[in-house]
Amino acid sequence: RIANLITVIDWLFFVPPDFRRRAVQRLALRRGDRVLEIGCGTGRNLPYLRQAVGPEGRVYGVDLSAGMLARARALCTHHGWDNIELVQADAAEYEVPEPLDGVIFGLSYNTMPHHLRVLDHVLAQLRPGGHIVIMDGRLPPGRWGRLLLPFSLWLMRWTMLGNPLIEPWKDLAPLVDEFELEQFVFGSWYICRGRKRAVGPLAERLVAAE
Repeated sequence: RIANLITVIDWLFFVPPDFRRRAVQRLALRRGDRVLEIGCGTGRNLPYLRQAVGPEGRVYGVDLSAGMLARARALCTHHGWDNIELVQADAAEYEVPEPLDGVIFGLSYNTMPHHLRVLDHVLAQLRPGGHIVIMDGRLPPGRWGRLLLPFSLWLMRWTMLGNPLIEPWKDLAPLVDEFELEQFVFGSWYICRGRKRAVGPLAERLVAAE
């Protein structure tokens, strides 16, 4: 229902103008890398992801919404991007056909009631040393956040824009190395990131060799 309103929603909720670009930069991708976006939506992050991995890399996007994906596919067709694969599926079940160098949740983590299962599932597909990013909005701290909570819960019920009670940074921090949390617009928007831990001496040598 809201696929045609994403640009308007970005404007209404004061999404920082360079928010998406910054989030993709935190993945530390290189040309030729493989990256997955969870909740790719209408494709607002795809230009930055493709630019980061180059034409020799590959971008995977998964989303439940056929309406969102239709717009994302039209964007790829318009630009002739042939190294982007978009799939309609539950992110907790979608298996990428190759190891990933990066994973990003594009304004989607708080919309999924099974977000912890999805997080565990995608971390298993991320290679040791790969980066994971969660970008999203949240209630500002303090009095304004308390005042906005009833409206946010109403919005969640009618638009699926996300559960304001979920705190993704607390889910991610214990699972990764080099965890960081950046906040924007008085704490209303954030990017949290981390690097997947190497598992044992052999994995550490493999990551170092890359």
